[in-house]
Amino acid sequence: MQSDNTPQPSPAYPLPEGLRRGSYIRLRTIIWLRWAAVFGQLAALFVAESYYNLRLEVSLFYLVIGASVLANLIAMFVFPQNRRLSEPENFFMVLFDLLQLGALLFLAGGLNNPFSVLIVGPVAVSAAVLSTRSTITLGLITVLIASVLSQFYYPLRTDQGYILRIPEIFIFGTWAAVIIAVTFLGVYVRRIALDANAMSEAFQAAQLALSREQKLTDLGGVVAAAAHELGTPLATIKLTSSELLDEFPEGSELREDIQLIVDQTDRCRDILRSMGRAGKDDIYMRQAPVTTVVQDAASPHIGRGRDIHFHEESADGTPQPEIYRKPEIIHGLRNLVQNAVDFSRTNVWVETIWSADSITVRIQDDGGGFPPGMIGRIGDPFMRRRTNAQDRARKTAYEGMGLGLFIAKTLLERSGAELNFANGPNHSQQTDSESHRSGALVIVRWKNDDIAIDKSEGRTPLGANRPIEI
Repeated sequence: MQSDNTPQPSPAYPLPEGLRRGSYIRLRTIIWLRWAAVFGQLAALFVAESYYNLRLEVSLFYLVIGASVLANLIAMFVFPQNRRLSEPENFFMVLFDLLQLGALLFLAGGLNNPFSVLIVGPVAVSAAVLSTRSTITLGLITVLIASVLSQFYYPLRTDQGYILRIPEIFIFGTWAAVIIAVTFLGVYVRRIALDANAMSEAFQAAQLALSREQKLTDLGGVVAAAAHELGTPLATIKLTSSELLDEFPEGSELREDIQLIVDQTDRCRDILRSMGRAGKDDIYMRQAPVTTVVQDAASPHIGRGRDIHFHEESADGTPQPEIYRKPEIIHGLRNLVQNAVDFSRTNVWVETIWSADSITVRIQDDGGGFPPGMIGRIGDPFMRRRTNAQDRARKTAYEGMGLGLFIAKTLLERSGAELNFANGPNHSQQTDSESHRSGALVIVRWKNDDIAIDKSEGRTPLGANRPIEI
């Protein structure tokens, strides 16, 4: 149930996941991380030889480490360091590091080496930044390398010739731990990364929606000011041309020209009157009674084939509060009303209830309501992308509602609101007068201190109107 006011990616050109997520890493980042790994490997080699007197195939070690050094030097001198790598380039970078680490473990005891746990690292990196396909591929390669290292490797020997080896059951345990770590960390990091990216994209969409609503509000102020300011010169032109009209006889060419001026002046007046009826952009244009703001938010959806019923009520007899016409409030309520209109059968109810402490807006329809299993997830940015027309036809509309409601919820909560989502009462428990209110129910509640204008000291003079910045 996404809002038409929400900027959406074109369904004909969905961005590939790797292009959206795998192009974030700079080449410079990979280079510095690889240099850190090279120095760590050289330090481990030095400690193993000098302090623990292990016999190692030093020349082969230097050959494998030198491959990383050579790859880094090529990357530094051939490509600009501020370059952002594509998805395939990132994949091959991580694959190279994985194979290089596997080669080092092969030369240093295989899974007998305590550093064998580091083989899980590239999979975790892939799960965080690369596509699902790349992550699965690297995971399978990691499992294959771990399986090979459990059986084939250069043994670790001391200077006396003793082989350092752990029992076979520990080898099997290490192999199983690597497999479990690859699976668990891959899935865990993947889910966290997906949620973080979905939330980031949804917040960007919410910011775009708020920016758009702010521009529309500012444009409305400019139009209203133009209508007000141009009224006086147009009235002067109308008065002067009407007086000149009496000076010329019927049928003269000049009289026809002056009559044309009079008619066009009336036309300009009507156009400006239709464009802006609120007057100059003064302070009172920025605030209004709460019911006026609610009706303003719902106005684009009046006449869309559904009856929208407005109801207002004071819970304790207090007068209706005035609130600022904040773009986030108008856009958020407009999205909620649109959702209700889209999924209702014939009626939508918008109720505004206020008291000395709070302001509540209830939006309900007579549709099928929220799916019970989704109520707890409403407001999360699902960000689902359907690949073809058959998928879109087979899926229910509710499965695409995540982003629109997320934007509405985010913008309203930004203004201090608390939102609750529910369904109408069960048909078997309803009275005859309530039987039509069976659809989705959204309750938006603010504390008066969050949005209501303090009028305890009465109205004060406005002073000069503020200039409009274009």
